[in-house]
Amino acid sequence: MSVTPAVVLPRVGALIEGYQGPVIDERAVRIAAGLLLTLGLLAATAALAFGTTRPLQMFGMFFLLDMLTRLLVSDRLSITLALGRLASRSHFPRWVGAPQKAFAWWLAVGIATVSCVALGSGAIPLQGVLALCGVCFILLALEAIFGWCAGCHLHRRLSRHPTHHCADRSCNL
Repeated sequence: MSVTPAVVLPRVGALIEGYQGPVIDERAVRIAAGLLLTLGLLAATAALAFGTTRPLQMFGMFFLLDMLTRLLVSDRLSITLALGRLASRSHFPRWVGAPQKAFAWWLAVGIATVSCVALGSGAIPLQGVLALCGVCFILLALEAIFGWCAGCHLHRRLSRHPTHHCADRSCNL
């Protein structure tokens, strides 16, 4: 009796025939980045208007939870990516490499963790927290508006493994 090996699905991305390694829909990722950017800017505006870090704390925790869900559970369960997929369902998917997106999201987890610790401890004033958030907002805007992913470019330069299926086609073999 032979045993058929089970197919193990990646946590980030999907295995699509004709693509080397797991891929993810760039359109859904960009929409998700735009949603996070919008929520973050609303939280920053509320923080400035009311002079409290509370809105940024709530956004930071949501952002961190969303990124950790993508990376540690499954990108299919991320709220923002689910909304991105829903919004882009009428378009043909634009598949890009999932490993570089996961790398970018780990960088986002690092920024969000530092921001949340700074917010929670009160170690830095609101302006310092807004500066940290500003870095994240700029990266989200570059992804959402221009399709340029800083993490993807860093992955291509720093990874020991070749990067495949870049959004800008710069890494295609």
